[in-house]
Amino acid sequence: MTTFTTGAPGAISRRTHPLWFLVPAYVLLLVFFFLPTVFNFVYAFTDWSGFKAAINPVGLDNFVQLTSDGTLFRSLRITIVYAVLVAVFQNLFGFGLAVLLERDTVVNRIARVFFLVPVLMSALAVGYIFQALLKGTGWLADTTWTIVVVALIHAWKWMGLSMLIYLAGLKTIPLDVTEAAHIDGASQWRTFWSVRVPFLAPAVTFNVATALLGSMNGFDIVQATTGGGPARTTEILNIFIYRTFGQGLFAQATTMSLVLFLLVALMAFPVIHVLRRREEIL
Repeated sequence: MTTFTTGAPGAISRRTHPLWFLVPAYVLLLVFFFLPTVFNFVYAFTDWSGFKAAINPVGLDNFVQLTSDGTLFRSLRITIVYAVLVAVFQNLFGFGLAVLLERDTVVNRIARVFFLVPVLMSALAVGYIFQALLKGTGWLADTTWTIVVVALIHAWKWMGLSMLIYLAGLKTIPLDVTEAAHIDGASQWRTFWSVRVPFLAPAVTFNVATALLGSMNGFDIVQATTGGGPARTTEILNIFIYRTFGQGLFAQATTMSLVLFLLVALMAFPVIHVLRRREEIL
């Protein structure tokens, strides 16, 4: 019910309770996000497993065990390499497509739609399709280059989104700036790299951040294409967590989830900060 009260002459104040409509959303967020996150921190310091009912605190034993055999560090290294490759490929592909399809022609508009289709597809479906296509080629069996191939698949799926962001950035560049550069005698190449590209700094920040965060939390494409193989060379951290949890080692799996959270915080956020500073300079 909405009521209106008058105070000073000519002033009308409106009294409602719209925040009550947010309560169901906050309840769902609390139950399915905040509480599991808190318990993830708690169980990382216990001996929780599927082999016994009791749960006892063990301090830092899980971290010591995971770091002692080098398995955790290997998965961390693979995850970082995978995230960097995806960020580079996805932004190169997206930027190149945005430049090629910038003009508003009928052909370019149709091409944009086709490149956006993979974004709407299921990541698992994309992974299984490429797994079937590349099964007989040996590209998914090479211990050196398979991580690059999987990163290319991940970048292919999401390059349409990067293209869309870069296109939006190109469309917002003031025409008078480029016209002034041409009047000053700058070539089209010099105008593009020295005048137009710096205006894309916010788009670069968004695309790099989303690519890093998405790939560091990746699971489905790698699981569908290689399952972490060959010889565990594509076993990113989420694949490692999935396998460990499936073995009934719940405490170790939650410990690795905590490590993944710290990895995202320590790697992605400084990169975003640097890119933000770059925006201010440009």
